[in-house]
Amino acid sequence: MTSGVAVSGARGRLGSLVCEVVDAHPAFELVAQLGRSSSPESGAEAAILVDVSHPDSSPGIVERALERGQRVLVGTSGWSAERLERLQRIVDETGGTAIVVPNFSLGSVLGSALARVAAPYFDSVEIVEAHHDGKVDSPSGTAVRTAEMIAEARAGRAVDAPYAEQPARGQLVAGVPVHSLRLRGVVAKQEVRFGGTGEVLTVTHDTHSPDAYRAGIRAALEAVRERRGLTVGLDRVLGIDGSAGGAA
Repeated sequence: MTSGVAVSGARGRLGSLVCEVVDAHPAFELVAQLGRSSSPESGAEAAILVDVSHPDSSPGIVERALERGQRVLVGTSGWSAERLERLQRIVDETGGTAIVVPNFSLGSVLGSALARVAAPYFDSVEIVEAHHDGKVDSPSGTAVRTAEMIAEARAGRAVDAPYAEQPARGQLVAGVPVHSLRLRGVVAKQEVRFGGTGEVLTVTHDTHSPDAYRAGIRAALEAVRERRGLTVGLDRVLGIDGSAGGAA
């Protein structure tokens, strides 16, 4: 039996790719492609809503979908810890299902997991992320998620970030300086740099083509049909363990 899927943000770069993945998957049927002009009730007949819209509109779209009983897959950036706390409450109240994926790239997920492994061993940690000039938010959701994972792995031990009050030092996310670049010719890149006495370790991931997201989108779509509750991160969908924790 196929599951109907509505895609919010279907005309965007990621939304177009999601539509292609849904069309190619025998277990899913694309029933609605939603954009800015769509009414709030458009796509309500779908069993699954995939939201890859805009950070400002995403929370409202996701909340409405959960309240009407749809399973939700979120690929939109901007889902901070505060937004996720509210989402957890709504999922609990509705008994629904939501998966939030900051990055659908398998390599990116593995890079963040490796950064989490290294995090307890270095006092200096900084993140540099770059995306195309059409990306409207910064820092990226992937960088935010990586910084939060690093902070969690350090178990309350602060990162050494001197002069963090200076704007050129980047934005502090969970105590980790994050620097964002928006450049033509770039798809996506993230470097996590760890500094120690006499050495620097850099965990780098480059996305050269949006095709890197296809496998992750398929995995998340398949997971949202089966899971209950809130899941954050493709790492947890895939069961990738970068520390002592694992799949949720």
